[in-house]
Amino acid sequence: MTSRHQPRTRTLLWILVPAGLALCLWQAAELAREAALETLTRDAENELRLSAAGLTGYLSRHEYLPELLASREMVKRFLSAPTLQDALPLNRLLDRFRDTADVSDIYLIDRAGDTLAASNYHRVDTFIGENYGFRPYYQDAIAGRRGRFHGLGVVSGDRGYYFSAPVWLDEANPSAKPDGVMVVKVLLDPIEASWQSQDSELLVIDHDDVVFMASQPQLRLRALHALDAKRRQQLLDTRRYADEPLEASGLKTIEALDDNTLLVGFDEGPLAGREYLSLSRPLPQLRWDMRILKPLTAVTEAQWLAMLLAGGLYGILVLGGGVGWQRHRLRRERERFATRERDTLARARDELERNVASRTKDLVATNERLSAEIEERRRTEDTLRRTRDELVQAAKLAVLGQLAAGINHELNQPLAAIRAYAENARAFLERERLEQTDANLAQIVELTERMADISAQLRQFSRKSGDRPTAVSAASCIDYALRLFQTRLRDQEVAVIHDHSEPDLWVLADLVRLEQVLVNLIGNALQAMLDTPSPRLTLGMTRQGDQALLWVGDNGPGIPDDASQRIFEPFYTTKAPGSGLGLGLSISARIVDDLDGHLAAGRSTDGGALFTITLPLADQAADALSHPPQGDSHV
Repeated sequence: MTSRHQPRTRTLLWILVPAGLALCLWQAAELAREAALETLTRDAENELRLSAAGLTGYLSRHEYLPELLASREMVKRFLSAPTLQDALPLNRLLDRFRDTADVSDIYLIDRAGDTLAASNYHRVDTFIGENYGFRPYYQDAIAGRRGRFHGLGVVSGDRGYYFSAPVWLDEANPSAKPDGVMVVKVLLDPIEASWQSQDSELLVIDHDDVVFMASQPQLRLRALHALDAKRRQQLLDTRRYADEPLEASGLKTIEALDDNTLLVGFDEGPLAGREYLSLSRPLPQLRWDMRILKPLTAVTEAQWLAMLLAGGLYGILVLGGGVGWQRHRLRRERERFATRERDTLARARDELERNVASRTKDLVATNERLSAEIEERRRTEDTLRRTRDELVQAAKLAVLGQLAAGINHELNQPLAAIRAYAENARAFLERERLEQTDANLAQIVELTERMADISAQLRQFSRKSGDRPTAVSAASCIDYALRLFQTRLRDQEVAVIHDHSEPDLWVLADLVRLEQVLVNLIGNALQAMLDTPSPRLTLGMTRQGDQALLWVGDNGPGIPDDASQRIFEPFYTTKAPGSGLGLGLSISARIVDDLDGHLAAGRSTDGGALFTITLPLADQAADALSHPPQGDSHV
C-alpha cells in the first residue's frame, strides 16, 4: 500500500471500529435483555402461582366454620331468646372455636343487625352491641346465602376477610327466613408476613382497583390508579375502607410486553426509582387480582455482563485483526528482503554443497559399514534367541525322558487292569449277567480317564510358553509339578512337606516356564535324595514386600562349597557322568531372570540343598481376567 493511501485507511478504521463496537454492544444488550426477561417471566409466573394458591388455601380453609357454628344447638337456643339467657357460655364457646381455628373473631348477629355474642366478649373493643346491618356479608347471609366480604373492621380498624352463614331456627319450613347471622373474621397479616422473605413484591387488588394486601406496608389501601370524586364517595358509603384516603399508588406502565406482562415503575413511594416486571393472576373466587412485581436488576446485570463479554470479544477480534494486518505487512517486508538475499544464499549454498560432498565420502562409507554391522548383530541376536528357546524346550523334553519310566509304569497298570476287566465283561456277557458286565465296563472307563490324565500332564509340560507374563497361581504350579513326579515320590517314599504361609499367592510370570523351573528343581531334589534314608521334600511360598518367595528344599547331601559359585554355569554338574548335561539349573536361572526374578541356591535346615525363587507379585483383583484356572484346565 502506498503512503498516499495510508491516511485515508486510518481515518476509515477510526470510524468503523467504534461504530462496530457500538453495534456489537447494542445487539448483545438486546439479546441478553430478551433472554433475561424470558427467565424472569418464568420465575415470576411460578412465584405468582404458588403465592396465589397459598392465599386461596389460607382463606378457604375457614369458609366452613360459620355454617358449622350456625348449626350448633347452643347457638340456636340462645338466638331464640337472647334476653332470657346468659350469653357467657356462648361467648366462651365462640372463643374456643376462635382459638382452635386460629381466626381473629367469631360473632353472632340477630335479624336486626345487632351483635348478640362474640369471641372478644372480654375485650374493651368487643363487637357485642355493635350493629353491622350495613355490611354486605350480613345482607347476603340474612337473605339466606353464604356471604364473603373484605374490608376494615368498624371497631378494630384491622383489615380482614369475613365469612358469614345464615342461622335458621325453623329449618323445616321452606318459606322461613334466617333469624341471625354467624360471622368469622380472618386477619390477613400472617399471609402478608410470609411474603416478606421473597425477592419480589406482591399486591392483591380488589374489584374496586384498591390495593387491599401488599408485601410493602406503604402500598396497602392505596388505589392502583387515581380515583375520581364520585367513585371515592361510593367507597366511603360502603364503609369497606372506613375513612382511608385511598391515595394513588403512583404506578405507571413503561412498556407492555403482552396483555398480562408489563414493565412498570412508581412515581412515588418505597418502590420509586426502580423498574419492575409485572404479572397478574385473577382470583375469581375471592374477586381479587394478584400481581407480582419482580425487579429488573437481574435483567440489567445480564445486559451489562453481555455487553462486557461482547466488548471484550470485539476487542480481541480487533486486536487480532490489527496483529494480523501488522504481521501481513511485516511478512511482505521479509519477502522483499528474502528476495534480495536469495541469490546470495543460493550461490553460497552451492559452494558449500560442493565442499561438503568432497569431504563426506569417507563418512558415507563408514555409515554403510556400521549399518551392515548393526544388521548382522540383529540377525545374530535373533538366532541366539531362537537357539535359547529350542534349548529350553530340549531341556524340557529331557526331563520328560527322565519321567518316561515312571509314566510307563503308571500306564502299564491301567492297561493290564483294562484287559482283565474286558475279558471278565466278555465272559459275563456270554452268561447274560448284565449287571456285572456294566460294572466291569465302568471300571474300564475309569481306568481310561486315569490314563488320559497321565498323558495330559505330559502334553501340558511339553507345550511351549507364552510371549508375556501374566498372573499365575504359585500353589497351582507347585501342585502341577508334584503331579509329574507322583510315581517317583511313591517309589522313593519321599515325604512332601508344604510350608505355605500364604496359600493364595499370585505371581507375575509365564505359567509354562515357571512350571518348568519347578519341575527341574523337584527332579534335582529327588535325584539328590536317592541314597538318603527318610527323604523329605520341602515346598513353600510366602510374601516379602511386593515380591513372592518360592522355595524347594531337600535333606540330601546338599551343594558342595566349591560348587556353590558355579552351580548355575552351563554344562556344570555334580552328578555322575551320564546323569545329566548340566543345563537344568542354568536354564532355570535364565528363565527366572527373564521373568524379572532371581534364583538363588543355599543350604536347608536339614543339611540338603535349598533353591529360592523370587518373583514380582501380581494384582489379585485381576486374577480371573489375567489367567484361566490351572490344573485340569490344561487337559
